[in-house]
Amino acid sequence: MTFSLTARCPRTGQFGIGAVTAMPAVGKLLTYAWPGKGAVATQALVNPYLGIDGIELLRAGHSSDEVLDILKKDDPEIENRQFAVMDSTGHGAVWTGSKCIDWRGHAVFPNLTVQGNRLEGPQVIAAIRDAFEAHADLPLAGRLVEAIAAGDAHGGDRKEELSSTVYVVDTEEYPLWDVRVDHHHDPIAELRRVYGVFSRDLYPHIKRMSTRAKPMGEIDDRAV
Repeated sequence: MTFSLTARCPRTGQFGIGAVTAMPAVGKLLTYAWPGKGAVATQALVNPYLGIDGIELLRAGHSSDEVLDILKKDDPEIENRQFAVMDSTGHGAVWTGSKCIDWRGHAVFPNLTVQGNRLEGPQVIAAIRDAFEAHADLPLAGRLVEAIAAGDAHGGDRKEELSSTVYVVDTEEYPLWDVRVDHHHDPIAELRRVYGVFSRDLYPHIKRMSTRAKPMGEIDDRAV
């Protein structure tokens, strides 16, 4: 009931996930990422442990292909799952189970995976990839917004979408971007609006927050 993408920015090393679904709160259980290690998106009949365990395997140094194979063996409902893994090199691997709802499918490119189920057709996957590549000048979070908007414009989910998310990690264990629309009649437009608010009012604070290397962060009189 979802389409999503996982991505790595080769300029910054950031990892990100963008997603839209016809259920509430897509960002709650779909998005998993770790700085410098990779990202996992889990959907269809969601198993959160594919994300949780997938990140642990990436942190242990496994490739995306290895992570995919390990996780598939451990899940008795794997034919109902769809999940993507992006590793530290930007290599992606995706599983789409045979029991996922049509149209279902995925595609893997350098630094990008695109996957979806119960879609209008393969044109949704193509539109997401094309938009992501066309906006290479934007920061990763902005590229994710544009990509999922393009997927929605080309048919998206066959059932009307209700929630959307963009999640990006940079150098710290907390996210640089965690933009969620949990329930809205137009989750793409609302995602754009909230992304704009965060860009203006929250992003500058996140950039000044405490880091592992600098616990005091960048203190100034505007800090929260």
